Amino acid sequence: MRASSEISMAGTDGTTRTDHTAHTAHPGHANRTTRTTRTTRTDHTNETGETDETGDTDDMDDMDDTPVMYVESSVAGAAKILVVGPMGVGKTTLIGTVSEIKPLSTEATMSQAGARLDTKVRPSKTTTTVALDFGRITLGGELVLYLFGTPGQQRFLPAWKDLARGALGALALVDTRDLEASFDAIGHLEDLDVPFSVAVNAFPDSKPHSEDDLRSALDLLPHTPLVICDAREHKSSVQALISLVSHLIETLTEVS
Repeated sequence: MRASSEISMAGTDGTTRTDHTAHTAHPGHANRTTRTTRTTRTDHTNETGETDETGDTDDMDDMDDTPVMYVESSVAGAAKILVVGPMGVGKTTLIGTVSEIKPLSTEATMSQAGARLDTKVRPSKTTTTVALDFGRITLGGELVLYLFGTPGQQRFLPAWKDLARGALGALALVDTRDLEASFDAIGHLEDLDVPFSVAVNAFPDSKPHSEDDLRSALDLLPHTPLVICDAREHKSSVQALISLVSHLIETLTEVS
């Protein structure tokens, strides 16, 4: 079904802007709303008796040209997934790598004031997430994952807990160059009773470790998935998410 509405408003430059809003009910997903704005040509007489003309313009050209990625009609389910870990572990990178839509990022330049509170990271890192990262990926054409990346600093823990509400599970990223920095994030997931899997982000200068050593160092339960990934590579990052989803399905099946 399709319904439309039209609103006309007079602009300060003598033009009349007409907003057309069309609502289309489409099977398999929420109603789509398409909004276009058209500025019509209007002639008016100014105080000097001259006639001014305003040509046809479209002040929504840039927006109309932006592609919109709707959820596919084949999608049967959706899940909220957290991507957690300490500052600089690669959460923003992973979400940006796998997201099928333009990811939302709240990166801000690190300041000297923050340096007094936050754990030191490599000198090349100059920005940090201050609210959240957000992206979306569809697996197998049937399941949509809404990815929420959490801030890595301890001072943002209250926001971290709010983001965890309604999450089906979490992917915990760790950096073997500083495993201790990941303890808090994993501990928070356990305290919140959020099922999770662990992905070791392989940095170029990371030293290799056996799975047994990593499990022992992170104190992971035997059933907790542990994979190696490269947050910069799409296939590798998607596999880490698939490992998490498989774990969540098994967990839910056991409970039921």
